[in-house]
Amino acid sequence: MIQRPFLHTHPYEPFLFPEATKLIVGTLPPPRFTTGELKEADVDFCYGSCNGMLWPILDRIFDLNLTYETTVEAAEQRKRFLLKQRIGVCDIVQSAEREKIDASDLGMQHVVLRDLIGYLHEYTNVDTLLFTGGNSKNGPEYFFRRQLKKHGLRLEVISDEVPRIHQFELPVTSSAPGGYQDEKPRTIKTVSLTAPSGTANRAVGSLPLYKELKNKNPEFNTFDFRVMQYREFF
Repeated sequence: MIQRPFLHTHPYEPFLFPEATKLIVGTLPPPRFTTGELKEADVDFCYGSCNGMLWPILDRIFDLNLTYETTVEAAEQRKRFLLKQRIGVCDIVQSAEREKIDASDLGMQHVVLRDLIGYLHEYTNVDTLLFTGGNSKNGPEYFFRRQLKKHGLRLEVISDEVPRIHQFELPVTSSAPGGYQDEKPRTIKTVSLTAPSGTANRAVGSLPLYKELKNKNPEFNTFDFRVMQYREFF
């Protein structure tokens, strides 16, 4: 019997609104969000996995007092925060096939991407992309570089230290019917944050800065490191 690949589709539309100035850009939530088999402590919204750290990190930074459960109110708490801070969410992957049903980026095959460049033309206040991961294969920055290349664009290095920072110029596009209508070219910054998942802990532990801070304070951990890093950009 031939086992067909699992079609891992993104369960959420991009959370976008005209006032947004920053976009969080990841890939896909765990497969259980596609099948609807959520765990009790999952939140039915972007980055709602109980195994993920994004919302606990933001909770610590902004003292949000979030709830972690599969309720409408838990999702609404997060939406209110994003609207207030003018932060959108637009994961770059729309769907992918998997031979093994897990959440690894490397396991994604036949990936279908969202038109992130198109969204940037449409939402003209966005000036920063916050990638939840770096340029490793099938990560959000990796896929975004592919999209930029198709448009003849490329990232310019601003800082090669973790988290790596780049920028690019988004040019004016055609104002013809069906085209995008930017008023003027704009510079967009990208920040490749340390992934808010346990799989990145080993990489964090190898960073010289983390080792230095850990030596100064033995209680300092990889979660604290992410809070310190994310605080600067959120």
